[in-house]
Amino acid sequence: MEGQQITHWPLYINAAMSICAFVLTVRLIPRFYDLFIAADMYGKDMSKKIPKGQEPKKVPEGLGVITGAVFLIVMFLFIPVPFWRMWKSDTREDFPHDRFVEFIAALLSICCMIFLGFADDVLDLRWRHKLQLPTMATLPLLMVYVVNYGSTTIMVPKPLNAYIGNDINLGVLYYIYMGMLAVFCTNAINILAGVNGLECGQSAVICISVIIFNIVQLSGNWSEAHLFSLYFMMPFCAVCLALLYHNWYPSRAFVGDTFCYFAGMTFAVVAILGHFSKTMLLFFIPQVINFVFSVPQLFHFVPCPRHRLPKFNPDTDTLGMSYTRFKMKNLGFIGRLAVRVCGLVGVIHIKEGVGEDKEETECSNFTILNLVLKITGPMHERNLVLVMLFIQVLGSCVAFFVRFYLAGFFYDVIVY
Repeated sequence: MEGQQITHWPLYINAAMSICAFVLTVRLIPRFYDLFIAADMYGKDMSKKIPKGQEPKKVPEGLGVITGAVFLIVMFLFIPVPFWRMWKSDTREDFPHDRFVEFIAALLSICCMIFLGFADDVLDLRWRHKLQLPTMATLPLLMVYVVNYGSTTIMVPKPLNAYIGNDINLGVLYYIYMGMLAVFCTNAINILAGVNGLECGQSAVICISVIIFNIVQLSGNWSEAHLFSLYFMMPFCAVCLALLYHNWYPSRAFVGDTFCYFAGMTFAVVAILGHFSKTMLLFFIPQVINFVFSVPQLFHFVPCPRHRLPKFNPDTDTLGMSYTRFKMKNLGFIGRLAVRVCGLVGVIHIKEGVGEDKEETECSNFTILNLVLKITGPMHERNLVLVMLFIQVLGSCVAFFVRFYLAGFFYDVIVY
């Protein structure tokens, strides 16, 4: 018990530094508005009513780099804290070099992702690059995992034990899985975006869920892995909420791809080094649903416009479904099947016989935002974000239920 009390004090320092990070980020972001606009890093919020004769207001874009910079400064300053007692000791033989290297590698991967995300905001890279960047940024993390652990064995659910045993060694497939986890986390947040406050809001809900999960685990079974996760999650939550303050409707700052990559890589880092990647994916339930639903357009079985954001109606000040147009006969078999099946189950809206020749078909874009708008009808942008955040919270509740209740039916583990 005494040892556990001793290891609590770095958490208190981390929490205090997180509060400072929140205050600093809230005050720092507005100071960069004019600088970003002068550098042509701005967007125009098209989902707002604009007085006749006026242009849409320029909103600085890519300010996720500010939150990333503050996060890195806090974490750099925090580096000595968890290892302070070891450094003060007369002997260095018991110094946890493996944990120290993990800490540095995690920061290196996040730092790389912030840099690459900012490059994307400036250069407007193509989608194939968005898949490659997280893979490159996660290499330091994977190399450290190989050196420190090297274990690629996973537990097999109890119903399958009779067929393939209690565990299975995936070998190189395990490292491919971890790399794909980083790619998914970064792009899942980026895909489910486009309305004020959604990128930061969903990230904040996931982050708070992970913090709660870590605290619950630590209260039952003291683990350095979950302590490591908290060290990263608390400062991230602070800067995320600070950015959300400026990005909430009506947005005064756009987060850009930098924040989406930064957030996704931070989640991937704590999931991999905290050894709870499956639980992390449970917290991404809405993002997983959105990805699966988007597959027909992401893989171009159905035409995919560059922006699939809900369509703004200035007369009613509401957002409605956005559409893509095509000729059904030009689609491949998989595309036609996806449109017909999704239309049959009612998850997309289809209009046939449109266009000048009346031979074209329109269908709502394959995103969870459009699905929500199909169910509810057009709604105000702020209300749409609130509904999406409620869905995110509901997804976290399902994740906790699966993790702390259903997991016991599939694995012979003690769940705290």
